[in-house]
Amino acid sequence: MKAIFDTSSLLAFVRYYLPFDTEKKLINFLKDKFEKEEIIILDKVLEESKGISRGIVFSELQFLSNSTIIVKTTELLPTQKFYNLLENQFCDKTILKLKEIDDVAFELEKTNYLKSPDANLILYSISIKSENPIIITEETKSANDNKIFKKIPTCCAEVGIECITLPQLLKDKYNLNLSELLK
Repeated sequence: MKAIFDTSSLLAFVRYYLPFDTEKKLINFLKDKFEKEEIIILDKVLEESKGISRGIVFSELQFLSNSTIIVKTTELLPTQKFYNLLENQFCDKTILKLKEIDDVAFELEKTNYLKSPDANLILYSISIKSENPIIITEETKSANDNKIFKKIPTCCAEVGIECITLPQLLKDKYNLNLSELLK
């Protein structure tokens, strides 16, 4: 299993868990899993997290900035199959019609999406599918905020990639009892 964090989960970890981690057990657990490459952070996710909430993720999880284990996405190239998924399954056709987006504007939206952390999370997960990747996100399938491309959990369901929240990862996959750990 490889757990691949998105920005929302890193932010949730820092905001909602770390303040109670007075003995540094949870952060050391995360750091250990990261160093063993059981938890993965993509360069695009790390870059996006620098600009959110005044860079709190980056300042609280300093081991991320010093690591050579950050997965670089420059080598990730979408296949024709991925482009087909992007245009047919990942795209919300209702929003396209509502916004009256023409072909040129759609190509621009598609290009921007391919550069996004979300697209790279999915693309990377597909590339390591044999290693049982799990995307960790706080996003839900509902409430797409009128965006052209669907949320991570919906896209993951389309390609058969497991997608869970941070509490599910800690409880169900790592069998952590947070009430015990964060005493």
